[in-house]
Amino acid sequence: MTSSIEKAAQRLEQLRKAGVPVSGNVVRHEEIPAPSAEQQSAKFSPAEDVVIDVQRGVPASKSVHIDLTALAAAGFVTPNAPRSATTDQFRVIKRPLLENATGKGASLVANGNLIMVTSSLPGEGKTFTAINLAMSLAMELNHTVMLVDADVARQSIMKTLGLPPAPGLLDLLLDDKIGLPDVLLRTNIDNFTLLPTGLPNPRATELLASDAMVALLNDMGKRYSDRIIIFDSPPLLLTTEARVLASHMGQVVIVVQAEKTLQSQVQHALSTIEACPIRLMVLNQARSRGLGAYGYGYGYGYGYDRLVGESSMATAAA
Repeated sequence: MTSSIEKAAQRLEQLRKAGVPVSGNVVRHEEIPAPSAEQQSAKFSPAEDVVIDVQRGVPASKSVHIDLTALAAAGFVTPNAPRSATTDQFRVIKRPLLENATGKGASLVANGNLIMVTSSLPGEGKTFTAINLAMSLAMELNHTVMLVDADVARQSIMKTLGLPPAPGLLDLLLDDKIGLPDVLLRTNIDNFTLLPTGLPNPRATELLASDAMVALLNDMGKRYSDRIIIFDSPPLLLTTEARVLASHMGQVVIVVQAEKTLQSQVQHALSTIEACPIRLMVLNQARSRGLGAYGYGYGYGYGYDRLVGESSMATAAA
């Protein structure tokens, strides 16, 4: 298995042989001239979207641009946007997750920085919640966030953010020559990176249950221990992928659509992930009642057995 450092060194050597300057700390693709006939004969295109950290000798992340104006207009949390009900609600939602992830909770949570966002059924708002949660966490001063599109059937994250499909999670699992830095996407948001689903594969479920996935999750949890990693996963009652992922997570957030999802469906979903140490629920589109209520918004609770209440801060009783 070729390491990331070896691949970076090989690529640097190809750059040098092609006559491309590599002085300085970083060589970016926009700084590399169009390939000559000689360069093309070397089977290497300097115009490829490559960023290489010369000092560390490893590939750095590629970059994408997210239209924050369009995202804010669609109701998402974005950096530097005016204060809103949604922003405040996600500040409340993220706080216990962040405490568990950083070891400041009531007890130490293994892989607490690995957080899966899911739902019982489709259409409950899990992708919307995953993106908002990641955005809100990225606004923290001392933490970085990686958002992983692990919904291998729908691949909603990239589409919602207005970005084209790109190599990602499934490609990592299929090819041991591909390293995480090769597919990780930096964004124009500070402290916020993306890992796309990657190319569709009929064996996606088996890939997520493979030893390669276990090794990748362990590597991500330990190598990036200071980074909060959010996984947008498939619904728990629709496919088996989410259950497989949940077995490796430190925390699982289940999104429940108020006045739509049946209590029996929530209980069934919770029963499929009993092994996960921390299971939380977000009540989406809850009708707020009382003074200072914002109207429809998000609720939050520790969910183990049943969901109770209709307020924007409804709590799930243990």
